[in-house]
Amino acid sequence: MADGVKVGNHYGSADISARIISALRAADKNLDRLTRADLSPFDEFHGGGLASTRALAKLAGMRAGMQVVDLGCGIGGPARTLADEFGCSVTGIDVTEEFIRAATLLTEHTNMGAQCKFVHGSATATPLADGVYDCVWSQNMMMNVANKAELFAEVWRLLKPGGLFAFEAVLAGSVATPHLPTFWAAHSDINHLVTWAKLEDLFAQAGLEVVTLRETTADVIKHGRRRKAAFEQQDPHALTIHVIVPDNVEGKMSNALLNNEQGRTRTITGVCRKPA
Repeated sequence: MADGVKVGNHYGSADISARIISALRAADKNLDRLTRADLSPFDEFHGGGLASTRALAKLAGMRAGMQVVDLGCGIGGPARTLADEFGCSVTGIDVTEEFIRAATLLTEHTNMGAQCKFVHGSATATPLADGVYDCVWSQNMMMNVANKAELFAEVWRLLKPGGLFAFEAVLAGSVATPHLPTFWAAHSDINHLVTWAKLEDLFAQAGLEVVTLRETTADVIKHGRRRKAAFEQQDPHALTIHVIVPDNVEGKMSNALLNNEQGRTRTITGVCRKPA
């Protein structure tokens, strides 16, 4: 619980919902007819952006009618993508209450409440039923979870037999210490990176079968460089990631890029299966 409070405070100490609404109004967006495109500058809050969400969905074979749990759902961007583009029904879980409020608000304003719902809670102990989900989804949240054995036990519990765990993760690289702050951690107390080998061990211990694992570091570096260059050239009042991260965005962006470039972190995407 202490870790959950620290993580929640890291991501959501300010009123994110109010900042988002204010920024959307300032950008002349119609709050009665918001679209996913209106939210696209900031709502895919992870290293690869919307493109990596789509790529992971295709890798996992996401399709209409699937029941999905998104662990660490943030403000709901990936959940809305899975619902709108792939026809899934998604329940998002996040330890940050401000993210859940914002996710619910934006989903209502985009008229997607029938397809997506959001619940405040821990990814290691969700309030959801056993064995009813086709897919557990996770994008760049594992690095905030100290007890990954508990996390993967929860993934197992939630999945139907034959269900899939689709994920993106930041892992420890060959250089021991990452530059901080980054988007996921201002201090080392919520930075819980593991190596690729350790991750595979944890999957095996949880009984999750690896379907595919792919390194994505090179692609994330390219995306990070483009995002950093665009950020440096944009209007400081533009509708961007600063809506979600109000402080030291450029420093966190630079550190995230340097960590990957210098081998301090690496990124991975993959799919595991709960045996039928």
